[in-house]
Amino acid sequence: MDDETAEIELLEQNLNKTRQISQRMISILSSFDTRLVKVENSIRPLYSSSQILNRRGSNIEAALQKIDEVKSNQEGIAAEEALILRGPQPGQLDAYKDVLERLNTSIAFKSLDRDLGDTARLVETGAKKLTQLYTKLVAEGSSGVPLNGPEFAPSPFPTPVKQSLLPVVSFLRTLPLPQTHPSHPAAAGIQATLKESQKGYADMRGSWIRKCLENYGRRVVDRAETIDGVASGRELGVWVGNLLNIAEMEYELLVELAPLPNQATLPNTYSTLINPLIALYSTTVSSLGSLIKRSLHKNTFLALSVYGNLSSLQPRWDDLMCKRPGRKENELKDSLHSIRASCLRAFPELLADIKAASLTMRAEANVGLADFSLSTVQFIERIPEVQMAVASALITLGDGNWKMGEGVKAVGSKTAEIDEQTVLEHYVYDVVNALIATLNTVSRSNKRPAFGAIFLLNNISYLNTFLVDQPRPEVSTLLSKPTRDALTSNFRIAKAGYFDTNFSPLMSALQEDKDKSKSATKERFTRFYDLLEEVAERHRLAKVLHDDRVGRDTVCEEVVKLVVPSLQRFTQRNTGKEFSKNPQKYIKMSSEEVESLIRSFYSDAGAKRTSIADRTQANLLAQAGWSR
Repeated sequence: MDDETAEIELLEQNLNKTRQISQRMISILSSFDTRLVKVENSIRPLYSSSQILNRRGSNIEAALQKIDEVKSNQEGIAAEEALILRGPQPGQLDAYKDVLERLNTSIAFKSLDRDLGDTARLVETGAKKLTQLYTKLVAEGSSGVPLNGPEFAPSPFPTPVKQSLLPVVSFLRTLPLPQTHPSHPAAAGIQATLKESQKGYADMRGSWIRKCLENYGRRVVDRAETIDGVASGRELGVWVGNLLNIAEMEYELLVELAPLPNQATLPNTYSTLINPLIALYSTTVSSLGSLIKRSLHKNTFLALSVYGNLSSLQPRWDDLMCKRPGRKENELKDSLHSIRASCLRAFPELLADIKAASLTMRAEANVGLADFSLSTVQFIERIPEVQMAVASALITLGDGNWKMGEGVKAVGSKTAEIDEQTVLEHYVYDVVNALIATLNTVSRSNKRPAFGAIFLLNNISYLNTFLVDQPRPEVSTLLSKPTRDALTSNFRIAKAGYFDTNFSPLMSALQEDKDKSKSATKERFTRFYDLLEEVAERHRLAKVLHDDRVGRDTVCEEVVKLVVPSLQRFTQRNTGKEFSKNPQKYIKMSSEEVESLIRSFYSDAGAKRTSIADRTQANLLAQAGWSR
């Protein structure tokens, strides 16, 4: 027990000591707390002041950062403005495009550090600078000296310039427009700028391609007065074809290079581009039309060739020069109407000229080939070269209306519907018959019938040779059976008339009559040889079928068979009667000598079949402006 009590006392002592220590610690801590409060109260004003200073320092630092940022932005804006105002420089197109794209993006997303109006004006200025570069490159590709060789060759847009232009065009097409960016403040101005530059493109390209073509058009007009009409018409057709080729190439180039390639603006631009071409075409064709009207007779085949060649180009013209640009005017169609009017006049005028020739030609002046015979055959022979144009014009004129109101339909015409081949045959038939009628009239008007008969035989034989016996294959298709029959029949009639007027008196002198006295026989011999001398003199003056060796030989044989046997029989009957003591006084030539004399009428040495005819025809055609 004592031990436990002792331990308890000891514990109590320790507890008291601990309590005393705790009291002292509490006292110390209380004193320390009081002092801390005093310190805090002393420090609090300083802390508050330092917080204000820290806040102010942070604000100052943020302000300085903002100032630096604004300064940097202003420097960037100034640099961008300077770049845009200077315009795209060589090698800097991408940088220029980047600046404009950033400006457009900032407008679109309203992430602006500048005034919206100023930014829009800057974008519009950049667009104008780009269109100036565009116009400069187009002008560079549309200048210089065009090719002027004997054959037309197109002058394509220079490839290097085109390669420089394509990136510009591609970017111009991305610029904001009212249709794509209705809220963009610069869209309307940019569209106006692009429209103006596109119109400038059309003006420059139109002037350039006219410059490339006008020398060739002038050459066509100048040559029309010196070369064959059909060839001249073909040259015009080739030239207009080249013009259409160029128009098509320019349309494709316009689609590729137009800043505004949409269907709303492209037709108007293309119309502006081709206006110089249309004006050049109208001037060229008008000059040819004036040439045709000044001398339709001389330029008939020029008119027909022009009409045929232009007609074949009508579908392409309608597509390229009317439908694509949306134009109602059709200059080629108008010029075709004008040329066709001249063509329609040519056909009745040819018939009128043939008929009038009988009033103007002096029958005694010539027994050879008449000019109107040569020109008419030439006209018929040349129809196949422009056959489609001739047939079209004749159908338009109306079957038989080329007779100018005579009221007689062509042979075989039964219905209003008629094909090209038939109308050509009808017209040729009427031309041939008019020519035959005129030749007969001129022949009958000759005061010396024998010469008139030679004239008729020479001309009808010429027609028969070139149109019936030996026609060109393409000409033979124009001659109907009535036409051939008319030529063949009139050739027989002309030959019979020649025999009758030249040799019937000879045959009459050898015919037996009731008076068989010696004096009558002497008179018949005398008359025969006197007439033979007249015939010989006539044939020395008037060549028969000089250009037709085969026909001349045939006539010669027929005359010999007609005259010589009759002379032989008459001589044999009378030489045995001793009608004269000196028969040689009356029988001046033997039958062999008479035959030789007759053959001499038709043996013009060295005459090739068409030598004189070709020379005569060549002179006539040269005067008329034709060539064979």
